[in-house]
Amino acid sequence: MRPLIAVLLVALASPAQVESLELDRLAPEEITLLESALRTLEPRIVEARQQGTANLLTWQELLEALPEQERSFVERFRALKAEGLGSTSHYFGEVAAADLVPVGPQAVTKPEGSSVLDPQYLPQDVRNAYEAMMAVMERDLGRRLLVESGYRSPAYQLYLFLFYLPKHDYSIRETNRHVALPGYSEHGYPPRQAIDFINQDGINGEDRPEEFEALPEYRWLLQYAERYGFSLSYPRDNPYHTAFEPWHWHYERHTPRRPESAPSAAVP
Repeated sequence: MRPLIAVLLVALASPAQVESLELDRLAPEEITLLESALRTLEPRIVEARQQGTANLLTWQELLEALPEQERSFVERFRALKAEGLGSTSHYFGEVAAADLVPVGPQAVTKPEGSSVLDPQYLPQDVRNAYEAMMAVMERDLGRRLLVESGYRSPAYQLYLFLFYLPKHDYSIRETNRHVALPGYSEHGYPPRQAIDFINQDGINGEDRPEEFEALPEYRWLLQYAERYGFSLSYPRDNPYHTAFEPWHWHYERHTPRRPESAPSAAVP
């Protein structure tokens, strides 16, 4: 635990840092800093992905790659509080990940060919529940869903937030509807571990949620996922004002379990 004086100093510093960022659209000088930081971080992230450790990125590994001005700029995002951004404002905190196990190797097959997914990690019990659920889905549908994103460290979560800012016209508020800030993401909170699914044909719904929503695999999840402890995190019109994400499900250890007997019929 940090000393009380350090906590107080952070609390006093945060409002000024947050206020200095343009929430609806970054100022031109902020966009320049963001693009420079992303260019600086790109080789570090590419290397981590090649090593299969990107999702486990530490704060030190993220920040030490940046020169002072860019590091200070990124730290301002780290200080942001989602409660004032209008969406995805349920705070989980930064919880140390334990008993993470790898998932995969996994590959999807698209018209242009097969591609291997980046290595993913899940807590052991979540991995076990996922595998049990997929065994039954495969029996029923002849198909299964893959884990496109499992556990993400807080540092990697912040990198993703920065990476997706240009896609949302450099708006912090709009980006926050699609990518949570560190400490606010189920991906970084093992007691409520999130999985982003992708189907074997490479359909993940990221740009077109209705494509994932139309999958028989998704309809199967709606009917049976609760038996295995999984719940849809962000349905349409959710109370968090977060974008509809039919691919994003979380595991709840406290969910009363139904008997483990498998469903007897496939989803229509």
